[in-house]
Amino acid sequence: MLLIPAIDLKDGHCVRLRQGDLGDATVFSDDPAAMALQWLDQGARRLHLVDLNGAVAGRPRNRAAIEAIVDALEGEIPIQIGGGIRDLDTVEDYLDSGISYVIIGTAAVKDPGFLSDACTAFPGHIIVGLDARDGKVATDGWSKLTRHDVLDLATKFEDQGVEAIIYTDIGRDGMLSGVNIEATLRLAQQVRIPIFASGGVHGMDDIRALCAASDDGIEGAILGRSLYEGTLDFTQAQDLADTLCGGDQA
Repeated sequence: MLLIPAIDLKDGHCVRLRQGDLGDATVFSDDPAAMALQWLDQGARRLHLVDLNGAVAGRPRNRAAIEAIVDALEGEIPIQIGGGIRDLDTVEDYLDSGISYVIIGTAAVKDPGFLSDACTAFPGHIIVGLDARDGKVATDGWSKLTRHDVLDLATKFEDQGVEAIIYTDIGRDGMLSGVNIEATLRLAQQVRIPIFASGGVHGMDDIRALCAASDDGIEGAILGRSLYEGTLDFTQAQDLADTLCGGDQA
């Protein structure tokens, strides 16, 4: 079970949002690179970055902060990034800069041809972010709710060759209300590729629940506000996950 600390970037700062609302952002650090090193020191095996401004603008907006993080980590652990990735040039630029995985969200829903091209051009490096509320997928920085069903899209994306899917329950993201195990498990049982849970993780009980579902395809979780507000200690959480369901993935 791979637990992945998240660094959400807004205007060059490390922030956390509530339910994806850019107007409800809490700044946790003015030095994202230092924050990345903190998670590395605490035993993180992968780092999750989100360009929040980019998710809304449709193109990268926090390049300086992202480059500083990549330089600081010096390839010690893989980095995955999402937010505003809508064309192959952006995917290639990120991978060339030292990013290991690129997360495609809105463009995967709106332009399946682009997703297919990305999977063909960069096999093993493309992750899809499925962000949903009540089983329906949201796009454009979560500002638009579509009629697309999460399970249907996940099956299509698997067929196109994506490496993994990150499933975010928008209603729980940043709320510390507990991870949506039921919906995440339904998704994991629908496909054969790895599923990563995101949104709502609060404490050790969530880690135990995730590990209990690991045999069904839930291979990890993205951790955000719980780490920054101290309701979950990263090192202890990863140690528990390793004990309960095995670990050491990257």
